Amino acid sequence: MICPPGSPENCNHHGQAIYCRACHAQYGPSASPEAVSGPKTGKEVQRGGVKRFQAVGRLKSGEMNKTEARYQAEILEPRKQAGEIAWYRFEGITLKLAPDTRYTPDFFVMLANGELEAHEVKGFFTDDAKVKTKIAADMFPIRFFIIKARTKKDGGGWEIKEV
Repeated sequence: MICPPGSPENCNHHGQAIYCRACHAQYGPSASPEAVSGPKTGKEVQRGGVKRFQAVGRLKSGEMNKTEARYQAEILEPRKQAGEIAWYRFEGITLKLAPDTRYTPDFFVMLANGELEAHEVKGFFTDDAKVKTKIAADMFPIRFFIIKARTKKDGGGWEIKEV
């Protein structure tokens, strides 16, 4: 949720789409998100005469975003139809990196020769995603690939790098 104007002074999350305990404490534990952050429109919210972009939220586990669905349709399915890929699964396997740290690659892919690959598909990469991918590549005997969608102005398509 977005912290509203007049939030407690110990709140340093103004304008960010995150949960803030300080603001929630001021409005009470039973306050709805709408009471704390205003009406949810999904895209743009006007507050105090200023238009702000508000995140819609995360997809449920097992649901592909548009970039992942495009990668599946443009790359994985044609390779499977051509016989290069025997099997693939979206978010099919979760890897344990440390006691409280898990990593679920976007796609696990089994090639026709039986070799396993993990494909991480992003429109852009956060530091967390880069670190987890590199750690997993060092820990497991699987080939890891980072797949980044290119913008239309850069010619579109995909940038594929092995970790």
